[in-house]
Amino acid sequence: MLSKIVSGGQTGADRAALDWAIANHIPHGGWCPKGRKAEDGELDKHYLLKETPSADYAQRTSWNIWQSDATAIFSLNRKLIGGSYLTLEIARNSHKPCLQLYQEGFEQNHELVLHDFLQTHPVTILNMAGSRESEEPGIYDFVWKILSNYFKIQANLAKA
Repeated sequence: MLSKIVSGGQTGADRAALDWAIANHIPHGGWCPKGRKAEDGELDKHYLLKETPSADYAQRTSWNIWQSDATAIFSLNRKLIGGSYLTLEIARNSHKPCLQLYQEGFEQNHELVLHDFLQTHPVTILNMAGSRESEEPGIYDFVWKILSNYFKIQANLAKA
């Protein structure tokens, strides 16, 4: 059972996960770079993230992976770049379960793939990462939609 969403607070996928968690009363947290650094300035204090000792994004990425049971990476394109690719590499090297959900050419239902992933792995704390909004405009909405639909599936299963 998913009990907490963790993310780094960057624009796009990270921020969508945090905003969705807040809007739906799901505990959230994680690590952000020193100074609460994000591409749009200082991350607002209503995001309950702790600062790492370094302003380096890589440290924040590593710490979020290590404190979580698994990581979900969101992108519009199949090929990961930059911080999203780094997230995948760190998760693999840490032997943590990792799932990439992307829009381009994805032939399965995103919500069902996320459901199956979370059923397969004992995940209570999920790290959610992915593209910045400036790199992939629309990623925020993509993540929000997947999370909304995933939790509708969960609610329906709970009723059954």
